[in-house]
Amino acid sequence: MSIQPKKNYTEAEYLELERAAEFKSEFYKGEIFAMSGASLQHILIVSNIVASLHQQLKNKKCSVYANDLRIAVKKNTLYTYPDVIVVCGEPELLDDKKDTVTNPKIIIEVLSKSTEQYDRVKKFELYRELDSLEEYLLVSQNEFRVEQFTKQNSLQWLFSEVTKKTDSIKIQTIEAELSVEDIYEKVVFE
Repeated sequence: MSIQPKKNYTEAEYLELERAAEFKSEFYKGEIFAMSGASLQHILIVSNIVASLHQQLKNKKCSVYANDLRIAVKKNTLYTYPDVIVVCGEPELLDDKKDTVTNPKIIIEVLSKSTEQYDRVKKFELYRELDSLEEYLLVSQNEFRVEQFTKQNSLQWLFSEVTKKTDSIKIQTIEAELSVEDIYEKVVFE
C-alpha cells in the first residue's frame, strides 16, 4: 500500500475552494482543515456575546461580527473563522469578494474540547501577528470562566480572568464591558 503525498494548496486555491464549499475550512501554510460544527451551548454563548457587544457599539465606529466572517493573517497565511470579532473603523478586506477581513481589533473564541488547546496556544500565537489585534478573549462553555489577553506592547500581553457569575470583564479597547451573567444567559452547564 502506498501513501499518497499530502497536497499543498496556495492561498488563492484555498479561497476558490472555500468560496464554493458548503462547509467552512481553515487554511494554514498550504493545508486545509475542515471545521466541525458547534454545540448548542457554544452557539448560545456566541449569540449572547454578539448581542451584548452590538448593543454597546451602536454609537461607536466599531462593529461586531459572528463566526461566519473569515479573517486572514497575511504574515503567516492563517485563514480562519473566529467565533466573534470586533473591527473598528473601516474593515480592511482581503479582496473585492468582501468576505475576508484583515484588521480585527478583538477576537473572541469560545472553547470546545476539540479546539481548546489549539485556541489557547497555536492559534493565539498566530493571531498575535495581526498588527490590529489588541485583545483576545477565551470563553469556557463548561463553567463561568472568561480569560482576557490585552496587548501592552509588541512583546507583552496582560492576562486577566473572571470566574464568578457576578463578575464582568472590561474590554478597554472599545470601552465596553461583558458581564459573565450576560455571556452565560440561558446556558446550562453539563
